[in-house]
Amino acid sequence: KNVLAIGPGISRNPESAEFVRTVVQSARVAVVLDADGLNAFEGCAQKLDGKPRPLVLTPHPGEMARLVGLSVPDVQRDRVGIARSFAREHNLILVLKGHRTLIAAPDGTIWVNTTGNPGMAKGGSGDVLTGMIAGVLAQHPERVLESVVAAVYMHGLSGDVARNVVGEYTMVATDLLSMLPFAFQRLQQRAAEKLTLLSE
Repeated sequence: KNVLAIGPGISRNPESAEFVRTVVQSARVAVVLDADGLNAFEGCAQKLDGKPRPLVLTPHPGEMARLVGLSVPDVQRDRVGIARSFAREHNLILVLKGHRTLIAAPDGTIWVNTTGNPGMAKGGSGDVLTGMIAGVLAQHPERVLESVVAAVYMHGLSGDVARNVVGEYTMVATDLLSMLPFAFQRLQQRAAEKLTLLSE
């Protein structure tokens, strides 16, 4: 095994939170931390350290606010600054979800995702992202940042395909999974078009 995804559905009871902290601190494979896995570090974010192995956090603004001890409006006012400083301080990759999801690298580099739409703001969408990041990381463990950026982009692109098929209002998280093959197909077509242009 070369990646561990932890958090979705794990609950916030004290025993579960202690379990999450123990697993994350002792893991020697890449860890993707989301949902209640993030909430387990509320008030003790100093225990999050990506030096022993790659660590990827995927908070929405509410989870980010709990990690840094601020309000959600505070986080939203300075998304780039908060994401960058947290990623640097903890030597990890931070995916701050929301409109134009941010990917902050340990060196302070910020990537801004251009795919996705409001229809994705539904329960379970973040869980799908966690699985996608873990899946790409498992295939490319030597290219951690690129894997995270690619997974975030594909997650949003799948949402954009789903919007075209089912619409924003009726879209649910499982639509992202069913539209993923079409998102890959769209990306391959774009890549082929660019290669054709370069060769002409």
